[in-house]
Amino acid sequence: MQGTQMNRIQHHTPSPLEQVRRRHRVRVASSPTGTGPKKTVRRLSPADERLLQRLLQGEQDFIDSPVFYEDEAETKIYQEVPDVQKPDTTWYHPVMDDLSSSTRTRTMKSAQQVILTGAEERILFHQFNYARYRVRCVQRAVAEAADKLPTPEQAEDVLRWHRLAERIREQIAETNLALVLAMAKRTRMSEVDFADLVSEGNMALLRAVDKFDAGRGYKFSTYACRAILKAFSRQGMKLSKYRQRFPTDFDPKLEKSNFLETKRADFEKDAASEVREIVTSNRADLTEVERTVIEHRFGLEAGENEKPMTLEQVGQIIGVTKERVRQIQNKAMEKIRKELETNFLGTNQAEEAEAEAEATSA
Repeated sequence: MQGTQMNRIQHHTPSPLEQVRRRHRVRVASSPTGTGPKKTVRRLSPADERLLQRLLQGEQDFIDSPVFYEDEAETKIYQEVPDVQKPDTTWYHPVMDDLSSSTRTRTMKSAQQVILTGAEERILFHQFNYARYRVRCVQRAVAEAADKLPTPEQAEDVLRWHRLAERIREQIAETNLALVLAMAKRTRMSEVDFADLVSEGNMALLRAVDKFDAGRGYKFSTYACRAILKAFSRQGMKLSKYRQRFPTDFDPKLEKSNFLETKRADFEKDAASEVREIVTSNRADLTEVERTVIEHRFGLEAGENEKPMTLEQVGQIIGVTKERVRQIQNKAMEKIRKELETNFLGTNQAEEAEAEAEATSA
């Protein structure tokens, strides 16, 4: 009985981390009771609670427009307008992979880019800013409340309008991704990596979407190009100041390791020594003619300044044609190869496997 009570206490007592989360969780005021039909409001998830807390901490920025204050403004902005075609961004990642490399050969002509007219841009920006305007209205209503707490309906509204604004913002940015790439290709900044340049341009594009006023009658590309180029200039100045503060000299040795080349050269040297020992001790059961051919062809018995003999020269020594010398050489090399694989290479592979096993166990 006592164990059951302890289990219940442990089950209902929240952990310290959960207690901290509950203290920082956004409280929602209860809905006022009434005689009308009740509206079902879903319970907020932890992610929605964190987002709601962030949205209620400060006022939402937006570009104002007289259309927002007209009668049935929501219907006019979202329903009584033609649909704007959404962009296809499947081309963006392959293009980025090619442009970030040294070739930069791929172009975007094959991609089905969406080019918006001035009217379509005004539709999207009105929808984007109206959604942000509705978030601001809910924020003001919560701030004016006595308990400073949002009702469940207000929490749902502020999350819904915020997500709608983010979705339209993403659509506008994706439609103008090619603009960032075009500006990055025109910018001659060899000291800045191309991928970093495009990343900075994308951030500038998002800031331009937030600040653009479509009511002035200009195209968004006119405003965004200037913002992107200014971001590129700031990136170049930042990198220049960093290099002035931390100057470094270029060292080619740090760019590429010669470990593989050194290891391969050592292995070839060891293998050559083993082949010389096989021929000298005749462990491959070579005939006298085969040993003579190998020693003269590869200079095993020659001095440091003497060169290996040609097939014709060896043939003159043993009294056969050079074609016959080639056949004898190939047969002898096959015997040496088998002996080398059986002993030398097999021993090295066993040692490497043992060393790898010891490293793994350690």
